[in-house]
Amino acid sequence: MKIKIRKARKTDSGDIIRLICELAKFEKLTPPDIISSNRLLKDAFSKNPRFKVLVAEFGKELIGYAFYFFTYSTFLARPTLFLEDIFVSGNERNKGVGKLFWNELLKTAKKNKCGRMEWIVLDWNKNAIKFYQNLGAKHMKEWNLYRLVL
Repeated sequence: MKIKIRKARKTDSGDIIRLICELAKFEKLTPPDIISSNRLLKDAFSKNPRFKVLVAEFGKELIGYAFYFFTYSTFLARPTLFLEDIFVSGNERNKGVGKLFWNELLKTAKKNKCGRMEWIVLDWNKNAIKFYQNLGAKHMKEWNLYRLVL
């Protein structure tokens, strides 16, 4: 069987939430509760979605996802594809799924005339850091991430 990357459908909702909970466990974070899960799915599959979702399908099973949206660079005067999450289920890692996602995201960024792609990686996730570096990505050491929780 071949791994297929495709746009998520509303019927994928249960699997997407399952995979998000698996990511939360991996990152030692609290998974979204029912209210947050419902809001996320509404935002993903509304008439004007707030973000886009790709899924990796192996046979009839979803084994990964990528959430992304577009921001804008004032200096490049072009959109930026921001990768919110890319996740591949534990048993399916190191099989090329991440690279398939990456190629699809790169194609999407180019189609939308993006000037760059950006994302955030946890400092302890050495496998993810190595994956991105092998793809030619550079760590932006001079930029510090700040957050205000509302």
